Amino acid sequence: MSDPGTVAVVLFAVMGLLLASGVWVAVALTAVGFVAMYFFSAAPAGSLLASTVWDASWNWALTALPLFIWMGEILFRTRLSEDMFRGLSPIVGRLPGGLLHVNILGCGVMAAVAGSSAVTCATIGRMSVPELTKRGYDERLIIGTLTGSGTLGLLIPPSIMLIVYGVVAQVSISRLFIAGVVPGAMLIALFMGYVAIRAKLDPSLAPPFEERLSWREKLARSRLLIPVALLIFLVIGSIYGGYATPTEAATMGVLGALGLAAASRTLSLTSFMDALMAAVRTSTMIALILAGAAFLSIAMGFTGVPRVIAAEVKAWNLSAWELLAVLTLLYIVLGCFLDGVSMMVLTASVVLPMVKDAGIDLLWFGIFTVIVVEMAQITPPVGFNLFVLQGLTGRDILKVTRASMPFFALMLLGIVIITVFPGIVTAPVSWMISR
Repeated sequence: MSDPGTVAVVLFAVMGLLLASGVWVAVALTAVGFVAMYFFSAAPAGSLLASTVWDASWNWALTALPLFIWMGEILFRTRLSEDMFRGLSPIVGRLPGGLLHVNILGCGVMAAVAGSSAVTCATIGRMSVPELTKRGYDERLIIGTLTGSGTLGLLIPPSIMLIVYGVVAQVSISRLFIAGVVPGAMLIALFMGYVAIRAKLDPSLAPPFEERLSWREKLARSRLLIPVALLIFLVIGSIYGGYATPTEAATMGVLGALGLAAASRTLSLTSFMDALMAAVRTSTMIALILAGAAFLSIAMGFTGVPRVIAAEVKAWNLSAWELLAVLTLLYIVLGCFLDGVSMMVLTASVVLPMVKDAGIDLLWFGIFTVIVVEMAQITPPVGFNLFVLQGLTGRDILKVTRASMPFFALMLLGIVIITVFPGIVTAPVSWMISR
């Protein structure tokens, strides 16, 4: 058996080489696990690879994943963004910042039915970017509100990232969904507060809302929000009320999304198949990454590397706060090179035992991790939301990144808040369980 420290250096070098050469993340994880097993342990690499991949692929909790992804893809192809813009604009148009708040609230609403950051950002952005640009709103704030608020799709249930974390950390997905609501609302409040302050200090950033609508017209516009509100209630309410598991709620969500698409006359055989194939591609990518990560975790356990790293970190005598600060920095750096799912599963075998030993609640840590992963969605060069907005606006990636930085800072503030007041995450779960 080789020295675990040497093994760690070799494995990290192999991982870096594979990722830098453009190999798929799932293949890279599996390959590193196989190298660890074959060269640095006496365990049978082939049979363990087969059994581990099989065990990781039939997890019942994963059945909710493709369904929620499919629901988001269906809604992406409807008129949902147009209806939300028209429905929300009379409600928030008079606030400081005007229709920029539609971006924030629209992304929050879309996050509650899509579960995907990229889908949330693209769905709202394709409607609001040309509309707000035409009305003379500041371009940097338009981009920033979309890139920042688009990340809410990772946190506000039904979140694909929370499902992945629940599977990896073996934490109840339903409880994670409950825990994600208040932090999600907190981030929305922080974003809206920032926009309102900026608009108050410089009114030229957000022109006054000129539309004069009667109460009857406002009510008619508000009715456009009813279908999506019913869909949110159907999906999230059924989980919170204990009437459905995440998988059952996802099934109802798909049926509801198909109903909305049919009602808006955007459901055709072509759009149905496009949504289905997009969901299949995304789901299989995530499933392969999870299977590769499961095998890598088993392999790392045989080499003793996680124990060595955990012992080294323990020798630093870090407090829980200091450990969280180190992990935040680690995830921000990793987010410059890896997508959120890869980042989460790659570090799980080392990070989760350390967090558990430090006495940090794994439920709370799931929300913490997802917010940090949200920040990674707007850090170059692999920030997915940056690419989405680059495609929508035609601006270069550096300009999109600069516009996103204030919202990156607000998410960092959100992490500080839930660390100082952990009840923001855990109290709703405790309340729901005690009912």
